Amino acid sequence: MLRVAVIGFDGALASAITGIIDLFRLAGVSWARIHSEEPDPRFHTRLLTRDGGPCRCINGMTLMADGRWDTDDPADVIVIPTIGAFIPDVLKRNQALIEWLRQQDSKQTLLASNCTGAFLLAEAGLLDEKQATTHWGFSNQFRQRYPRVYCHPEKLVTVDGNVACAGGGMAWWDLGVYLVERYAGTDVARQLAKAFVIDAGRTSQAPYGALQTKRYHADRTILELQDWLDAHYTKPVTLRDLCQQTGLSERSLFRRFRAATGDTPTTYLQLLRIEHVRQRLESSRQAIEDIIHSAGYEDVSSFSRLFKKHTGMAPGAYRARFAR
Repeated sequence: MLRVAVIGFDGALASAITGIIDLFRLAGVSWARIHSEEPDPRFHTRLLTRDGGPCRCINGMTLMADGRWDTDDPADVIVIPTIGAFIPDVLKRNQALIEWLRQQDSKQTLLASNCTGAFLLAEAGLLDEKQATTHWGFSNQFRQRYPRVYCHPEKLVTVDGNVACAGGGMAWWDLGVYLVERYAGTDVARQLAKAFVIDAGRTSQAPYGALQTKRYHADRTILELQDWLDAHYTKPVTLRDLCQQTGLSERSLFRRFRAATGDTPTTYLQLLRIEHVRQRLESSRQAIEDIIHSAGYEDVSSFSRLFKKHTGMAPGAYRARFAR
């Protein structure tokens, strides 16, 4: 059986640990039991901590470990669960784990993280120059801390070489089903998803996200421009307006805005308008066309395509799913 090590540490999210262990241990088992067939377990899964002792999760639960992560018994897959506690504190307390993870990169081991667990992989340098994802709400913080990582917070699961990352919250089930399919085959993964009543077709966490203000920078001029855009995004805004507000040339504006936020001024303005429409779709019964017009767009069709590009859903589908 394939050997899976789930890493436990104080401040982890308990459900991200116990949930993915359940998936691995019941792959080839639950479906067989439902159909009165002989179970065929595919994975040997253990919870490992630094000293083999229990880990205290962010919800107060204490989980008993099966062993140490620095044991001589290697794993084929190493899974880092969600960091539930204050991320910088967890990184500071787990320098030994970070160093150990760094050493695993040279072995024939797949390294996987769920949600903010990606911070531990990135801290070990294992995501440099690679595609990765993390919880959308911490993506700006992640990008600021790890500029060499190609972060895609809209994606639910990324795979680059021997590293796989899952997005926010409950994305551990998407990661688990992906890993089961990779190592046990499509049929086993499909049966597992059905047994656990999991929608295995999800590919994006974009519909769940909210606009990140992208203010993790110290450029006062750009911060003031962001404040101005927050107040004027529903009105016609030209590049000339932005240059007048900042006193910058067009070239300097684009350079400084991208350096500070990672976006062009035009893209940032679009995101503000998309967030406006998202909130209205969730909270009001106003006609979709009127909501789009209130965001400063006249061309409903063009904006609908832009909205789908950023959220993965058309405005009508988004309202049907998230309206209160």
